Amino acid sequence: MFGPGTYSEREVLVGHLEEHLDALRAAAHGLTEEQARATPCRSSLSVGGLVKHVAHVLGGRLVADGAPTPEDRARFEASFALGDDETLAGAVADLDRVRAELLDRWRTTDPGGDALEPPAPWFGRPEPTPSVERYRMVHLVTEVARHAGHADIVREQLDGASSTSLLAAVEGWPANDFVQPWRPPEEA
Repeated sequence: MFGPGTYSEREVLVGHLEEHLDALRAAAHGLTEEQARATPCRSSLSVGGLVKHVAHVLGGRLVADGAPTPEDRARFEASFALGDDETLAGAVADLDRVRAELLDRWRTTDPGGDALEPPAPWFGRPEPTPSVERYRMVHLVTEVARHAGHADIVREQLDGASSTSLLAAVEGWPANDFVQPWRPPEEA
């Protein structure tokens, strides 16, 4: 968990992104392939699909160069679900890889530095837009937090596991008066 402290702006952005990525990854902890693909809510979101989608976004794969193509849109839509030839373990490994690459870049990025946002025609921005790195960073923290929250809800619908109990299990936290680490049903 990213706790309070005296941090630089960059450290705060990196810390919050890591925290939300930890929560997303923890939502996948202990799931079977069937559970990872399950869509227990009214939407088509699954934990496996959310992990795959966030890896897609972190990897900068929203658009190739310039305006999005029909292929970019197809890849984006496909990023929300595990394909028949994909596994949860593979999606988590992809997330871990792009996460490490992105965090390495962020640790040396000046939040006030110049940036160019790619076109986003779905938001009425058909052309690239001059911006600053801070905008990109905060936007990505927001997006990952949103999807980590989606994964929390889907996971709770699957087996009642909470984000905190899953994080406790993944991180090896000892049980306390507030949280018990998640355990598979046969161990509970």
